[in-house]
Amino acid sequence: MTAPSERTSDSAVVRAVLDGNREAFELLVLRYQDALYRHAVRMTGQADEAIDIVQGSLLKGYESLANCHDAERVGAWLFRINANRCKDYLKNRRRRDLRLHEAASIESESGDPQDSAERSELKDQIEEALGRLSYEEREAFVLKHIEGLSYQEMSAGLGASIPALKMRVHRAREELQILLEEYR
Repeated sequence: MTAPSERTSDSAVVRAVLDGNREAFELLVLRYQDALYRHAVRMTGQADEAIDIVQGSLLKGYESLANCHDAERVGAWLFRINANRCKDYLKNRRRRDLRLHEAASIESESGDPQDSAERSELKDQIEEALGRLSYEEREAFVLKHIEGLSYQEMSAGLGASIPALKMRVHRAREELQILLEEYR
């Protein structure tokens, strides 16, 4: 049994794992852990919790890999597991205060303390406004505008239709505009 390499397709890696090469799953971990972590930390606002969520997602993915019906799309399948674990975390904690400290940072290029303070205040306002969105709207907005996923990728990962996702992103934008106007 040859070891999969970085160029091995996802479906070949899945086949290798299912054929007994347990170490091959490490390649999938290396391919997807960073994206899963970014999503988890942006959804939960908690870096430590995001690590736990991703580890749990990858473990669940490994244990139930035989249930992945489209091995070429194993990344989207792992993403869905991760998204569901994020949703469960938020539901169980009844958290409404999303913090995006690891999200796209708003940094001052000029080094001006006034500018830096204004950017920090704006970042806090955006974080608070995002935390007030519904879970579905926040998730769609984060995936589209922070992660930069296409609607097709979002649909594959979330199992929602593209029109539904477009509506969620649109509603999130509108709601964010209203919420951010409150700060002016």
